[in-house]
Amino acid sequence: MSVTPRWSRKKSHFPLLAVLLLAFITCSILYNEFSIQQIHESPDHGSTPTTPQTSFTYVKPNLLNGASEVLDRFSSCNSTRNYSGKKIQWAEPGTESGRRRSARQESCDVFSGKWVFDNQSYPLYKESDCPYMSDQLACHKHGRSDLQYQYWRWQPHNCNLKRWNVTEMWEKLRGKRLMFVGDSLNRGQWISMVCLLQSVIPADKKSMTPNAQLTIFRAEEYNATVEFLWAPLLVESNSDDPVNHRLSERIIRPDSVLKHSSQWEHADILIFNSYLWWRQGPVKLLWSSEENGNCEELDGLGAMELAMGAWADWVASKVIPQKKRVFFVTMSPTHFWSQEWEPGSEGNCYNQMRPITLEGYWGSGSDLPTMRMVDKVLSGLGSKVSVINITQLSEYRKDGHPSIYRKFWETLSHQQLANPASYSDCIHWCLPGVPDVWNELIFHFL
Repeated sequence: MSVTPRWSRKKSHFPLLAVLLLAFITCSILYNEFSIQQIHESPDHGSTPTTPQTSFTYVKPNLLNGASEVLDRFSSCNSTRNYSGKKIQWAEPGTESGRRRSARQESCDVFSGKWVFDNQSYPLYKESDCPYMSDQLACHKHGRSDLQYQYWRWQPHNCNLKRWNVTEMWEKLRGKRLMFVGDSLNRGQWISMVCLLQSVIPADKKSMTPNAQLTIFRAEEYNATVEFLWAPLLVESNSDDPVNHRLSERIIRPDSVLKHSSQWEHADILIFNSYLWWRQGPVKLLWSSEENGNCEELDGLGAMELAMGAWADWVASKVIPQKKRVFFVTMSPTHFWSQEWEPGSEGNCYNQMRPITLEGYWGSGSDLPTMRMVDKVLSGLGSKVSVINITQLSEYRKDGHPSIYRKFWETLSHQQLANPASYSDCIHWCLPGVPDVWNELIFHFL
């Protein structure tokens, strides 16, 4: 049975001035972060195909002969035409993949609950005690004095989430590779997992490879690794460089995941995400069979559906649930509009110190059409994939973002710090914080 968020809440409409203000805020934030071009054009943003299709041409993904050249940040389209209607046929008609894995198959839905203040059990680690902490997520280190964001525990309504046990988690990982695959939000969850795990490993028995597309934390005595693969669009794209990916346009090969799957296919436990990078606007499609840079163009939602189809083809054809666990983490919400939870206000996530308490709250930082599309794709995979539905529970945590308390390449200037409306990061999450709970959910289902 699929895991579906509450979708009944209608989004409010804002005047044109508010839309323009959001565009300015978004551009300012993401220029500093450098890895995301654009998030939301308006609170009512919803995607429809650029060119509606009445008929489709189905193509097989992962063509054996591959493409003539690899996409990279220097790639460009020599010509662009409207989307032709090609779709990925990632499962044979009538194929059954088995029952869908989700919390709804249990006696309790662990994704439905509330945040409870708990300064006895949380945080699960100290920011300063984790040598692998990212400056982008170390909010206390970079000036955040209120620490309440570290003390919230997720409490399901009718049961308890399995309590984190670092030794038990290492035993689950003994002799295995755990790999996170996705964008900077998934990288934040990977850093959270490393910080949760590393404290019990002696200094001379653990190591971290230099930051690269594939970064690996290794625990020698457990013969285990916790890895992160930078693949923000899942399929091959011109943004696959983990550092140099601030580009004017996104180009993907929607029928190819071979470039990345060759790195992730031997992992024992895989945790995928994808969402934020599809929000920048139209995406260029360069099919493997095309040459000379002849591209098609499609809106973000349509392009994401094509990419999810190629990814799902790999899952459907390669994953044996008894041998490999695959998780897909749903979208991580943003909190750019304080008037959504506090009518009449004009701020964002800056200076927010408590979660939202309105049960079922749904803001513009999560896109419902995208959630429906992802649910449809995942439903076709049955028991081959487990869904970690972080969206609703994270919607409540307007207090959990770095806002101005973070560092990218350099610390924010005094002028930037004085203007939190323009420079607040309301996308990523402070650590310790919300991503630790996402990892507790992974632990719960392993």
